[in-house]
Amino acid sequence: MNKIPVYIFTGFLEGGKTSIIQESLNDEKFNSGEKTLVLLCEEGEIELDSSQFWGKNVTIYNVEDKEWLTKDNLETLIKGKKIDRVIIEYNGMWDMQTLYNSLPTNWGIYQNMMFADAKTFVNYNNNMRQLTVDKIRDCEMVVLNRTPDNIDKYEIHKIIRGITRRAAIVYDYPDGHVEYDEIEDPLPFDINAPIIEIADEDYALWYRDLSENMNEYNGKTVKFKGLVATDDRLPPNSIVIGRPIMTCCVDDIQYGGLISVFKTNNLPKNESWVTVKGTIKIEKHKLYRSQGPVLYVDATEFAVAPKQVVATFY
Repeated sequence: MNKIPVYIFTGFLEGGKTSIIQESLNDEKFNSGEKTLVLLCEEGEIELDSSQFWGKNVTIYNVEDKEWLTKDNLETLIKGKKIDRVIIEYNGMWDMQTLYNSLPTNWGIYQNMMFADAKTFVNYNNNMRQLTVDKIRDCEMVVLNRTPDNIDKYEIHKIIRGITRRAAIVYDYPDGHVEYDEIEDPLPFDINAPIIEIADEDYALWYRDLSENMNEYNGKTVKFKGLVATDDRLPPNSIVIGRPIMTCCVDDIQYGGLISVFKTNNLPKNESWVTVKGTIKIEKHKLYRSQGPVLYVDATEFAVAPKQVVATFY
């Protein structure tokens, strides 16, 4: 079954979301008559001017309460209507998971973009780091609007790359020209080495790169230090080895590990630190509920916990 494509425009107030939606719907190349539902989840200084849209094919619905966002309400909203696509201007103060959980099963995210004012982006990150991470983590593009000529691109680059390596970074200048971030950001480990050795301070970066680019690690041998975790759903010869990872603050610390398969049932004890070497295979596993990295262990040795137990991106 073909899913209804969903375009997500998120970011904080005055980031330029409404303006880009207006421009897109005014453009006949983008809006050539498709039946479009626009969900507006916040009120900004600029309102959509529906009189400017090409054709009369756009329905606008204002969502005033985050609690309204449910699968049932969205399905009811389009019941009996032919909808070709959905555009969502999402409230920057609402968490993304609420939106993801509310999407009907026949809706599929086609594009996810985050918009911010270049002059206030760093301050937003400093004061609302968790919300900034929430908006950028899954997006494909971060657009910095109203970019001044003296912007510190390296500082912005470092913030965004500390959250994701996948998103394109685009600077939109007041005169209308755009520039793409081209700052080189090499990984601090050699992915093509016979054994990819991960330093303690690089674990978070490596784990994120592994999560985002799993196929590049298929069949590769890695060596890293990790904390052992057991799980009753695993067979006797398997454990999980990883590290607690903090993306933005203490509240978001999560354990990021790999299912590790041993040749025997003589496994390291739960909550012990080990240095492990093994080969990664990307395969389906019930603990992942889909494909994921499974480490086939060649060797382990007991290790001392790293100086900084919680892995970070800085």
